[in-house]
Amino acid sequence: MNTITQLPLPSFFDSSTVGEVWRVPYQDRAMQAKEWAKRWHLQPAAKDKTRICLMAIDVQNTFCIPKFELFVGGRSGTGAIDDNQRLCEFIYHNLGTITEIAPTMDTHTAMQIFHPFFWINDAGEHPTPAATMITLGDVQKGVWKVNPAVAFSLVNGNYLALQNHAFHYVKKLEDEGKYPLTIWPYHSVLGGIGHALVSAVEEALFFHNLARNSQTRFEIKGGNPLTENYSVLRPEVLESADGRPIAQKNTRFIQKLLDFDAVIIAGQAKSHCVAWTIDDLLTEIQAKDPDLAKKVYLLEDCTSPVVIPGIIDFSDQANAAFDRFAKAGMHLVKSTDALETWPGLSL
Repeated sequence: MNTITQLPLPSFFDSSTVGEVWRVPYQDRAMQAKEWAKRWHLQPAAKDKTRICLMAIDVQNTFCIPKFELFVGGRSGTGAIDDNQRLCEFIYHNLGTITEIAPTMDTHTAMQIFHPFFWINDAGEHPTPAATMITLGDVQKGVWKVNPAVAFSLVNGNYLALQNHAFHYVKKLEDEGKYPLTIWPYHSVLGGIGHALVSAVEEALFFHNLARNSQTRFEIKGGNPLTENYSVLRPEVLESADGRPIAQKNTRFIQKLLDFDAVIIAGQAKSHCVAWTIDDLLTEIQAKDPDLAKKVYLLEDCTSPVVIPGIIDFSDQANAAFDRFAKAGMHLVKSTDALETWPGLSL
């Protein structure tokens, strides 16, 4: 059964290190998790009466550590650090109530459609990351073209097919009213330190895993070189220019989420990967049963929007999206509120 009592923070948790990268001492934490479970009478998650999933979206160094590639500072400048401090505290306080934690992992390689090397202009220059959005008009006019150097690795040298896909891709985004193709800095690169979970969050997840006998369920996204993948539930574009599928919805994970009694969502960034994931989840819910939206809880104080000072600020778009989710039946909550006070949540 779920433990309703809010637990204290373990002594090893140091909020001042949330914005830093360090090695989690796994064996020490494993022993402490066993002792913690005994001390606070924590039951295995399999015995939970109300099954609660915490989905932590892209809580990775690349988005959450200052001076990394895409640090999400929000308007405060320290957004992701503050969010992750609250997220860690939320996990520890509710260790006996959270049944399972599912972190998503943005996962990329160098040659992908949203990275600078994929594109080139007549001067042989690549687009400036974070400051360039490639529109349908740009591709039609030849302002930006697919870099011939990527064709060998991505499509066995068929450059024309890749150029056709690029035109189809930006047109599809425009036709569906999505953001134009944004060229991002190289980030979340598989095998790199930026891809790893934030150390303090990884520690909290590992501790929950062993204290509750509940395997952390990692969800990998973003490896397809021919499409963006903000949402963990589906890529931005699913088919090629000739109609052949290049990607698919994550139907397995969608069903897994809907099987829980409650789904709590946090992570980065509120304006992009978080909003896109929630939007896709809401689409699936409305197609199946709109009342299921009531089982979704959005941790407003554990997510921040993309803000690049002097260049772009997605705060208003992120807030508008969350307002729309709330009107559809999802709950906007704070990590500091006791779970037993959350609307509709029966523990």
